[in-house]
Amino acid sequence: MTADGQVVAETDASYPLLTPQPGWTEQRPHDWLDGVRRALRDLSARLETLHAAPVALGLAGQMHGLVPLGASGEVLRPALLWNDQRTGAQVEDIERRVPRADLVARTGNRAVTGFQLPKLLWMRDEEPGLYARLRLALLPKDYLAFVLTGVAATEPSDASGVGALNLSRGEWDTDVLGALNVRPDLFPPVQPSVAVTGTLTREWADHLGLPAGLPVVTGGGDNAAAGIALGLGAARPQTGSVSLGTSGVIFAPQSEPRPDPQGRVHCFAHADGGFHLLGVTLAAAGSLHWLHAKLAPDTPIETLLAEAAQVPPGADGVTFLPYLAGERSPLMNPDARATFAGLSLAHGRGHLVRAVLEGVAASLADTQAVIRPLSSLTELLSTGGGARSDLWLGMVSAAVGLPVRPTEARPGAAHGAAILAMPAAGLHPDLNRAMHAVRPVPDEPVTPQDLGDAPQRYALLRSTLYPASPTDPDPAGTPGPLTQGAPA
Repeated sequence: MTADGQVVAETDASYPLLTPQPGWTEQRPHDWLDGVRRALRDLSARLETLHAAPVALGLAGQMHGLVPLGASGEVLRPALLWNDQRTGAQVEDIERRVPRADLVARTGNRAVTGFQLPKLLWMRDEEPGLYARLRLALLPKDYLAFVLTGVAATEPSDASGVGALNLSRGEWDTDVLGALNVRPDLFPPVQPSVAVTGTLTREWADHLGLPAGLPVVTGGGDNAAAGIALGLGAARPQTGSVSLGTSGVIFAPQSEPRPDPQGRVHCFAHADGGFHLLGVTLAAAGSLHWLHAKLAPDTPIETLLAEAAQVPPGADGVTFLPYLAGERSPLMNPDARATFAGLSLAHGRGHLVRAVLEGVAASLADTQAVIRPLSSLTELLSTGGGARSDLWLGMVSAAVGLPVRPTEARPGAAHGAAILAMPAAGLHPDLNRAMHAVRPVPDEPVTPQDLGDAPQRYALLRSTLYPASPTDPDPAGTPGPLTQGAPA
């Protein structure tokens, strides 16, 4: 990417997903490295053809994963990923030892099955031999930086998804870790997202066709990096984003950390030095793709969306809860499951598709109901594959009660990683000016779509099946002794 945000070359590389048991998701870090080799060799060749030279390498990656390393930097086992759900017992153990209110006040989040900290406890409980060899716990993108530079480091946007970073202080919370008997030295130092972790080693430079000594910038977690690419940050707290990717995400910038006391949405550090709220529906476009694959794999998704557009608002009484992978915000329930309700012989495929679109919109409205009093949002920029549907975006706009503005560029986390590297590359004096220079110009807001009574039926079905609803009283109790002296 150039200093003014023009993409010079881009590529991608895939790698396998491992599911050794139901609810378990893993990947082999050496598969990531193979992907890095393929992708960066390809980019290096393209840049050479264009007579362009790389000036820095920025990183972004999936959050929350655990890459456990031994004393020689060797990977001890496959990485446990963000959507791995095996740690229910460890989440309960964390909240027995550290009351939820304490944890939220310190880290911005309750204990969540997908976070890295419960994964560490699972490894200690279930694989004690490997845990005894553990010397360093890294997040996925930080593992790549470690291999490329030989230096272990992290930054606040990704580290705050571990579950043990004190948000206000920007450092590992030794009181929380002490209560869990976890050594703080298992975690790498925390530095700014725009800081240089190290430089590309000669060995990797030869592998990749890139110059040795190329600065490698710490970067950001995927959601924070995507926010940077959209120009979202503490300087413009009124503008957030809604993503309709595999998961659905509402991103709300904050200048100071203001977590939901019940931990129904996430509060993370942002890569710009501020903070942000993140509400997550685990299966947004994932629900639509699931329906497409199971019901009509040979029919283009565009045809399904056109059929849904012909169905009246409210899908003639069909309601869908999109909990195909459990649910994060606001239920925080990994055992929640998806449901169709209200089906009859009169309903067809278009009704099912419309119910999925409306159900995802209603789930994002659940999230926005929690975010609203904690943020200054007045508009959302859209991103993700589902954002190509004005019908769906219009449903989301109506459900959350905010204008939703598409962006033609639809930048993602990789673009944000490039922007985070610009100050180190000397392309801009600081991150704010880099973000301003490349910020996409959004289109006019989409037209809100009538949802009929779908939101009301969704809320009734959700509260019937999962009584711990977003409007229930706080089950976490009041802060305990750990909160004393901990800035919230």
